[in-house]
Amino acid sequence: MVQSSILGFPRMGKLRDLKKATEAYWGDKLSKDELLAEGKRLRLEHWKIQKDAGVDIIPSNDFAYYDHVLDHIQMFNAIPERYSKHGLSTLDEYFAMGRGHQKDGIDVPSLEMVKWFDSNYHYVKPTFQNDQTFKLHDDPKPIRHFLEAKEAGITTRPVLLGPVSFLHLGKADRNQNVDPITLLEKLLPVYEQLLKELKKAGAETVQIDEPVLVFDLPSKIRDAFKPAYQKLTALQGGEGPQLVLATYFGDVVHNFDVIDAALTNTYAFHVDLVRNPEQLEKVAQHLGSKQILSAGVVDGRNIWKNNFKRSIELIESAVQKLGKERVIVASSSSLLHTPHTLESEKNLDPEVSDWFAFATQKATEVAIIAKAVTEGASSVKSQLEANAKSLEARATSKRTNNPEVKKRQEAVTKEQHERKSAFPTRYDQQKQHLKLPLFPTTTIGSFPQTKDIRIQRNKFTKGEITAEEYEKFIEKEIRDVIAIQDELELDVYVHGEPERNDMVQYFGERMDGYVFTTHAWVQSYGSRCVRPPIIVGDISRPAPMTVKESKYAASVSKKPMKGMLTGPITCLRWSFPRDDIHQSVQAQQLALALRDEVVDLEAAGIYVIQVDEPALREGLPLRSGSEREKYLSWAVDSFKLSTAGVKDSTQIHSHFCYSEFQDFFHAIAALDADVLSIENSKSDAKLLKVFIDEAYPRHIGPGVYDIHSPRVPSEQEIKDRITEMLEYLKPDQLWINPDCGLKTRQWKETKAALSNMVAAAQSFRSQHSK
Repeated sequence: MVQSSILGFPRMGKLRDLKKATEAYWGDKLSKDELLAEGKRLRLEHWKIQKDAGVDIIPSNDFAYYDHVLDHIQMFNAIPERYSKHGLSTLDEYFAMGRGHQKDGIDVPSLEMVKWFDSNYHYVKPTFQNDQTFKLHDDPKPIRHFLEAKEAGITTRPVLLGPVSFLHLGKADRNQNVDPITLLEKLLPVYEQLLKELKKAGAETVQIDEPVLVFDLPSKIRDAFKPAYQKLTALQGGEGPQLVLATYFGDVVHNFDVIDAALTNTYAFHVDLVRNPEQLEKVAQHLGSKQILSAGVVDGRNIWKNNFKRSIELIESAVQKLGKERVIVASSSSLLHTPHTLESEKNLDPEVSDWFAFATQKATEVAIIAKAVTEGASSVKSQLEANAKSLEARATSKRTNNPEVKKRQEAVTKEQHERKSAFPTRYDQQKQHLKLPLFPTTTIGSFPQTKDIRIQRNKFTKGEITAEEYEKFIEKEIRDVIAIQDELELDVYVHGEPERNDMVQYFGERMDGYVFTTHAWVQSYGSRCVRPPIIVGDISRPAPMTVKESKYAASVSKKPMKGMLTGPITCLRWSFPRDDIHQSVQAQQLALALRDEVVDLEAAGIYVIQVDEPALREGLPLRSGSEREKYLSWAVDSFKLSTAGVKDSTQIHSHFCYSEFQDFFHAIAALDADVLSIENSKSDAKLLKVFIDEAYPRHIGPGVYDIHSPRVPSEQEIKDRITEMLEYLKPDQLWINPDCGLKTRQWKETKAALSNMVAAAQSFRSQHSK
């Protein structure tokens, strides 16, 4: 028979239960035992959901209190001494690495956090020492969770991040020069020990993820797979479990020499057939005579219903090549990137709700496809008919097509993508117009979203207060934020965004072509969850979206006010996009809508406008080559189309966070933004060397402190960062700002950190003015 499997399930729970519990623990409102008990409850609930859906192979160790890569860091004792030396509990040490710790005389920042491949999920980057050693934790989490499920009557398949990916996704710690992959020989015995202990606990198979196999890998990484998997597969059938090697987010055809040389001894091999269905033929040819194919045909990254007909045809093609006993129907990747269940959405229009499948529904889809291939289409006839009806209804719906939007796209010209003058001319006019000092200070946009803001927004949404009452409340919040910026002596102000829920959702709610959910939360990092809007049709802007609040803020401010917009690529990437038209078409529609907003902001007296594109890097194809350049071409064009309609004297900013931008710096430069702000506080400042190497002519604000941690950096710490930056940037290029928006922070820490930031900037301004 053809079996079904899931590579991983969302962690947060139906109502963001894990988020609430962890944040309560951090706030000393929940005990350690209560937090651990809530985690156990959620794990059991999620395993049962998958079992009840009919899934044959259910994962364990996919649950994490903060991040699954961070789990491995702690499990292998790859913990930098700055965290381990304080005697913190295992749990608090774990959270200190994830979010920093500033309590009881202990002050440590968090480890670096970066995007997980091309998703909006963030993982904690393993950070290694020159004298790095590894040791398996005394109570390994994969074994504990496997036994939990076993006790509940559910046999699971534990999930591990593979040793080569774990090392390749890591880095040397500051002031260290170790090449992580050279640590493989030290790390492998720990994996061997863990696999042996899992086998003793009763695990017959273990999923071992090596997602880096979708990359173009350097030779030293390619060469690492053979010795690694010769050791690990040697345990199969004896001291160790059977290994299911899993890849996702791309094809692996270009790495078949690595796979052939080292990995064909694994019990099964998983590939993502949603991203690259065409790789099936070659993958099947490269499998060993008994090796099983795990075929990822149910999308782990989007919310559209599966096309059963297409998936069944793909699985049947695999069965013809390999036989039913050698094929597993699977999700393409972990379902971590999808919301928990569609059942929670009581307010969605039934027409569009019928087009979606969230994680719980995808588990059922996997089981239905496996049953259809095993027992024949007649065994799931009603499900197949309902699926075909849903797909046809979506394809023919008037909600998907807007002739006016298409007409406007056809009329777009090359000239609409270019500013009126080159940067030197623009900058001369901006200096005269804005009169900013050296080392200008600003924030990235948002200020803390207090409980009162959330309460008032919720009341307005429910109709409990009038639009006028809500508007007066927002205006008061704006005045308060401006008063705080006056007190802090910042140079370019923001209005604080009290009226906004999420940086993409807010704009999506004001554009045609989107729909929104109530409980479709997805984990972004730690306890941070986002509720991505869903693009269901052609996009347009029926009315101004931000002008009223920005204009009011400017009217009560004595400094330049910065208008804040989310860029077209980020609006696209941080939504669930359509899968029936190319993403470049959707990006251009968003760009045209935002272009109207930029022009309207300028007309309203807003002469500094920030169009954030933190997701530009995220959308970059994982392999170099023509596809990457094609993406960068239309992505850059979308940004330029959205921003090029203003006068030279109006200053365009853009922001990038968690962007390892060295490999696509030419595209960053091509955006032609007057000022870039980037995440930098947890990265090596030597990354800024690219700005020298490429002779970057415009201005940049590398973040001077991490906003994802509650700790407050000292003035001297920020001065040290600025000194480091000036090794790579000219004084008249440098802006001083935090890493990202301050929405998730508390006011006390925000004021303290910004006060130190401004003091540091003013000190350098004084030095360079002499």
